[in-house]
This record gives sequence, structure tokens and C-alpha cells, in this order.
Amino acid sequence: MCLFCKIVSKEIPSNTVAENDEFYAFHDINPKAPVHVLAIPKAHYDSFNDIPGDVMGKMGIFMQEVAKTLGIDQSGYRIISNIGENGGQEVKHLHFHIVGGAKLHWGHFADADPKDFF
Repeated sequence: MCLFCKIVSKEIPSNTVAENDEFYAFHDINPKAPVHVLAIPKAHYDSFNDIPGDVMGKMGIFMQEVAKTLGIDQSGYRIISNIGENGGQEVKHLHFHIVGGAKLHWGHFADADPKDFF
């Protein structure tokens, strides 16, 4: 059982933001912004590549509700999903980072030289 499946089953505690029958949202333990929440499906999917479209549609609605709950729906926020090793995915359970609460910069690539990627 993966880390996030253990969180869903309450084997590992988390700071819950929102929950329904299909999805769960909780505060990231290593926040990168004033608001940093993870939204996950309760069913295990390794990554975005594996989730059925109908489930993803419902997850999108859930994430919109989470943004409203967090009070960042009007000021703006970022939704990020890392996919696979090169995408930076550390936990093999689909999760979306909902990040906001401040003016967000695109720092990860800000000083990158595109020649380094080709």
C-alpha cells in the first residue's frame, strides 16, 4: 500500500482540508507557498496517465471546491501534477498540488538555459 493510500485509510495522519466519497485533500507537509494542499483520488492511480476521464472530470470539480474552501479561488492559484521520474513524481499515487496564497513565480525554469535540455 502506497503512502497516500495509507493516508486515505487513516493509517497515517494528515491535516484534512476536504473529503468526499471519491477524493481527499490535505495540507502538504513541506509547503512551497502560504497555501499548499495535495488533492488525491481515494482510489489508487499511479499518475495522471492512468486516471479515467470521467473520474478526472469529477476531480476537477473537487479541486475547484478545495480552492474555494481555502479562499484562493478569486486571488489565483496553481495546480501541478508531476508525472513520472523526469516529471519529478515522488509518490506513485496521482496527486495534484494546489498552491496559492501569494504571487507565484515560475522560479523552477527562470534561470534555466534551454540549450541544457537539447
